[in-house]
Amino acid sequence: MKRILAIAGLTWKSAFRYRLFWILAALLAGAVVGLPLLLKDDGTAKGLVQILLTYTLSAVATLLGMATLWLSCGTLARDIEECQLQVVTVKPISRWQVWLGKWLGILGLNAMLLTLSGAAIFILLQWRAGHLPPDEQKVLRDEIFVARASIKEREPDLTPQIDRQVQQRITELEKTEPTELNKAEIRRQVTEEVKAASTGVPPGYGRLWVIDLHTLPERTQNEAFQVRVKFHASDPNPEATYDTYWVVGPPESQRVAKIRQVLPPDSFQEFQVPPHLLDEKGRLVIDFYNANNASLMFPIEDGFELLYYENSFGVNFIRGMMIILCWLALLAAIGLAAASQLTFPVAAFACMAIMLMGLSSGTIQTVVEQGTITSYDSAAGSFGHSPLDLILVPVFHGSLKIIQLVESFSPIDFLSTGRSITWTMLGLAVAQIVLLLAGIFGAIGIILFSRRELATAQGNS
Repeated sequence: MKRILAIAGLTWKSAFRYRLFWILAALLAGAVVGLPLLLKDDGTAKGLVQILLTYTLSAVATLLGMATLWLSCGTLARDIEECQLQVVTVKPISRWQVWLGKWLGILGLNAMLLTLSGAAIFILLQWRAGHLPPDEQKVLRDEIFVARASIKEREPDLTPQIDRQVQQRITELEKTEPTELNKAEIRRQVTEEVKAASTGVPPGYGRLWVIDLHTLPERTQNEAFQVRVKFHASDPNPEATYDTYWVVGPPESQRVAKIRQVLPPDSFQEFQVPPHLLDEKGRLVIDFYNANNASLMFPIEDGFELLYYENSFGVNFIRGMMIILCWLALLAAIGLAAASQLTFPVAAFACMAIMLMGLSSGTIQTVVEQGTITSYDSAAGSFGHSPLDLILVPVFHGSLKIIQLVESFSPIDFLSTGRSITWTMLGLAVAQIVLLLAGIFGAIGIILFSRRELATAQGNS
């Protein structure tokens, strides 16, 4: 371990000699201190803090990510090209120890910079919040400066109903169009129709949610909850708002809360539910009534959820920083793996291309869904096709799986909305991002570095 730590210390010294380190420090200071002064918010305390969290953390993660790739490529590739590693490897130290020492050195450097940046962001948020009126500070404490976990209603199994209607639809169509049936498209249409029917609330009708909370601690059960809803309206007017009426509490009991909310469609909205409204089985019953002239549809995936206090914002913020550090650990492994075989310019270019692909997940997902890289042909009424689709679409499909594996642990959205980043989520991030993905790139990098002939680099320099 002493040999690995010695290499890590040399990596730190090498990083401090790079101008990139000091440029990075200046850019981080600008992102943390200067960027919040240039941002405009919607005039509310909640909007201000959400913008500060989103933009500052995104800027810090992006800057550290680019610097990590550049430094991890440079510290190994240049040491080989400048014949410094040839001197190290003749000593009693294995190449895997050299590789691992450089990875730990870069990871430690990132941990230091991320800690300083995170502390500055946290202090800035608390300072800005402390100068707000008391009512605005209460909103922040209830919705942003908190770690709230969520519980959703168990999704109903619609498969039998979908299968039955698909079979009926196919039977009917076979009588009129027996040769032009697209069963996959029929199933997709029926699935959407069944979901819409099961989640829609027509005018004058209601919908009931029953959330089982008996597994929560007794103290949590007796606290106030926040209801988070999102619905779509049949009315095409995007500026319309809708009267929603909610009755919360045990049915046929005097211990209920009646809540009226005027809410816009197609966006997440929250309102508070008073405490002490659970029934004798530890369930919270929420009855909704639609008094509008338009049908309202609550999506199964994110139409309704119940939020409750799980931990403090400080603990949640630390967990978020640790997930970002997991991202940086993966990027360091990718950079070192590339530099284990390639020269510095080629390795840096390849790594930046990988990072650009990661930032373009939306475009990649569109290509995968459409099955082609070409644009929509309005004359033909369909998407075109290219011979490159045979290669790029499978590559994009595999890349999207890896990107989604990393992005599923994104802490920025959780922190900006006061959502809890649980220890379980952090553990999964460490297991999947660091141990699995970074471990795979690390194994590849160590194998390539162990088999590389360093004298060849010396002869070419």
